[in-house]
Amino acid sequence: MNPIHILLVEDNEGDIVLTTEALEEGKVSNSLSVVKDGWEAIQYLEQNEGYEDVEEPDLVLLDINLPKVNGHEVLKHIKTSDVLKHIPVIMLTTSSDEVDINKSYQNHSNCYITKPVDVNKFLEVVSTIEEFWISVVQLPSKVK
Repeated sequence: MNPIHILLVEDNEGDIVLTTEALEEGKVSNSLSVVKDGWEAIQYLEQNEGYEDVEEPDLVLLDINLPKVNGHEVLKHIKTSDVLKHIPVIMLTTSSDEVDINKSYQNHSNCYITKPVDVNKFLEVVSTIEEFWISVVQLPSKVK
């Protein structure tokens, strides 16, 4: 299995550390890039403003509550772009609000996961994401 590239869009430093640790402990080889706000995520994905040479991610883990541009807007940008819409997006957020859940799926999120407050459960959730989305699911080829 080829290593996959994950883009984590998250502004909470604690969640970044936990997600990174969980992915490092996983059984699958992957690389992780992190951006901390929605505007930076769009620049990264569009390979603009200092991101000209970055690798397109195979999977995006996207928080909703982000500075500058929220996760719903980033998701909508990804899923309405002919170049980016093939990239699976997992909403990984603290919100369990029905409005956020419905809006995410209306904007074509591939999955919606509410982050557990408990650290061990959070690590378990990230491991489950990795196991399913990296080991089980066949991800699309990168568009050139």
